[in-house]
Amino acid sequence: MPPKRKAPADTAPKERQSKLAKEHNISAREEREIKEAFALFAEPMDGEKEGVIPTKDVRRAMIALGLPPTKPELKEFLEILDPDDEGYASYEPFVAICALKLHASRDAGGPASDEVDEAFRLFTGGSTDEPLTLAHLKRVAMTLKQDVDDQLLKDMILEANGGAGVGKGVGRAEFEEVMRRAGAWK
Repeated sequence: MPPKRKAPADTAPKERQSKLAKEHNISAREEREIKEAFALFAEPMDGEKEGVIPTKDVRRAMIALGLPPTKPELKEFLEILDPDDEGYASYEPFVAICALKLHASRDAGGPASDEVDEAFRLFTGGSTDEPLTLAHLKRVAMTLKQDVDDQLLKDMILEANGGAGVGKGVGRAEFEEVMRRAGAWK
């Protein structure tokens, strides 16, 4: 009897949205990033599961997320986050503010759909229907005369698709999200 096959090691369960993420229409990945930025500045406080951050660090946390607020926005956000002027902001209102800023950044100044399609086609060799694969990334690296280790390319795919596996590749929406985070588009 042949040995049983093991499941591929690079498949990870897909992140699930929390109730808070659903309320604010953000992905589980976006919420995780917000939580990580919040945690950088968080201080423990009774009654607050995630702790609180000093209001003086709200701007720095938002910059860490790639969502730098303008001075008028920051003033408005601080009034919402700390209406009693206690000097601290809790997690849930911080998520709400960051979600608003995320949505605003998506709606304004984003690339046109055809721009994203064109960029995606440059990577895939012409298709927007099929995912971007390891072979596509190798071809791009070769074309650019870059010697990139296969493991780094695999890690890039896993980072982009949330750990769904190298074989799954990277879809167009995931490609757009990665390019936004990299600063290619606002």
